[in-house]
Amino acid sequence: MDAQTRDRFALRANILKAMAHPTRLFIVDALSHHEQCVFKLAELIEADMSTVSRHLKILKEAGVIKDEKQGTLVYYHLNVPCVKFLDCLEMIVRKTVNNTLTLMQ
Repeated sequence: MDAQTRDRFALRANILKAMAHPTRLFIVDALSHHEQCVFKLAELIEADMSTVSRHLKILKEAGVIKDEKQGTLVYYHLNVPCVKFLDCLEMIVRKTVNNTLTLMQ
């Protein structure tokens, strides 16, 4: 593997690491539907705003989301709106569950 290919896959791994947390996956899913402010995300997640802000910072640093100030509020949205990756994850989850259920019969 050449250095350019290694760097490209390292960048991909860093993005996946940033999303590899249940709360951050939830945030990405919520933002795939429409932009949200930290207050609304904290309400949806049922967590305090400082915790949600830390998760948002990680996602932002990885380039998954970006923010936009609108008046006194900051709204977050996906940097690239095509996160079909979540649909792929859901298909894997369903396949795994179905396989497990089949084995248990």
